[in-house]
Amino acid sequence: MRVFVTGGTGHSGSHIIPELVAAGHEVTGLARSDTAAAAVSALGAKVRRGDLEDLDGLKEAAADSDGVIHVAHRQDLLPTGGLAAVAAAELPIVLAYGEALAGTGKPLVAAGSIGSPGNLGRPATEDDPALPSGAEHRGTLRVRNVVESAVLGLAERGVRSSVVRIATIAHSTTDRGGFLVRLIALAKEKGFVGYPGDGANLWNAVHARDLASLFRLALEKGQAGRSWHAVGDGAIPFREIAEAIGSRLGLPVVSVPVDELVVPGHFGFLANIVTRSYPAANLITRRTLGWEPAQPGLLADLDNGHYFPAV
Repeated sequence: MRVFVTGGTGHSGSHIIPELVAAGHEVTGLARSDTAAAAVSALGAKVRRGDLEDLDGLKEAAADSDGVIHVAHRQDLLPTGGLAAVAAAELPIVLAYGEALAGTGKPLVAAGSIGSPGNLGRPATEDDPALPSGAEHRGTLRVRNVVESAVLGLAERGVRSSVVRIATIAHSTTDRGGFLVRLIALAKEKGFVGYPGDGANLWNAVHARDLASLFRLALEKGQAGRSWHAVGDGAIPFREIAEAIGSRLGLPVVSVPVDELVVPGHFGFLANIVTRSYPAANLITRRTLGWEPAQPGLLADLDNGHYFPAV
């Protein structure tokens, strides 16, 4: 297949492109700079110059492809506008893909969030819908649900659209700015590793290489209008993550009272995410697509030491 990929130089995308190339697909990656273009080329893909604000260019690229994988987002909007601004900028992008691909049956696989079903009190499954979000959800993962819903809705317009819900932590040896990196940097700055309350809230994780293989499978054979769960570890207590980091850094691990975790408290703009629990299952994804996580789990990856080069 001729596959158009956005976000190919990011943490996830830099694994997705080689995964697709190794499977025999012809990949074209979006690049807005000379540096990004060189990185896309080094991964084995052709380069299309452009950016996420050029909707006509994105539609043209999608129409010229046999399928689209969309994992890019406007990270530049995060510091000032938060997750809501990022989602607002992404919605017209996926709708543009819909215009280009309507009636073709071609696949569009977009990145989603494992937190989209909200806090269910049980592990989230692929069948749980992305819940509507309102003003009360500002700063949480649910604000992006409008994007997920729009992607899945394109199935009614003849697009084989699906969403890969990415775990709250994606980890690998090439992680340079993800949640773990932020948490480790924060611990070094504060002199301790914090966790919210009793730290019993459950987080999930996936290795970036396993994530890449799931995007490929969803592209190749994923059904229209479905969500898939990129989850390797389904339920790790946040305290265990903090303790693993603390042991590597030689720093104390400290409970931060939840009522002190208001923005801009200990975790800054991540406070509304850190305090929540996100247990998730992957059974439907594994049975339907034949996906099996094969890379080290989160705690094992932390033990590998590559997140702590100076320690």
